[in-house]
Amino acid sequence: MSSIFDLFKKIERKEPSVPITHIIVGLGNPGEKYTFTRHNAGFLAVDYLCQKIGFKCDRVRFKSLCGEATINGVRALVLKPQTFMNASGEAIKEASDFYKISPENIIVISDDASFNVGKLRIRKNGSAGGHNGLKSVIECLNSDKFPRIKLGVGQKPHPEYDIADWVLARLPKEEEPHFFSVLECVPDILNLMLTGETEKAMCDFNGISK
Repeated sequence: MSSIFDLFKKIERKEPSVPITHIIVGLGNPGEKYTFTRHNAGFLAVDYLCQKIGFKCDRVRFKSLCGEATINGVRALVLKPQTFMNASGEAIKEASDFYKISPENIIVISDDASFNVGKLRIRKNGSAGGHNGLKSVIECLNSDKFPRIKLGVGQKPHPEYDIADWVLARLPKEEEPHFFSVLECVPDILNLMLTGETEKAMCDFNGISK
């Protein structure tokens, strides 16, 4: 029978937990009425990731609902900012300051109304491209050097259509299967991006059509 001293020795030899080195952020707006709108593509991607990998994103911290996931050996903090889209950067800044994580290790998932449902685009960095959530992230981090996964939610039917009305509307039922098929790519994309293979992720997934 093991003595208490043997137990203490086992505890002392226990390997330290893997530190959080990355942040994965899905952008969106809190509240049931926004759940399936175009602008909540990032939230929906995180929800799918939770189901696929088997973790919860439900702790309230950093002005967000958050959780932790280990993907391809990399431990990441996963966020759904609850600040509303236009102030998303405030939540990300709090979390990145706490864990001392640089922009290059923050992956942001957002909607993109410049290309069709069923397509996505991975970028290593860049401007906000008119997206207010990304604009807030850039302003709060004082950097645009963070990678992002942009999920197509369809283009406006005509130039005069108000972009806010467009992104805050729900995807048509007939387009939902195409959108959810793209969400299925997100875990595989993160497997690559979290281990420094963003270029490969871009080659494998940019321009796909679902």
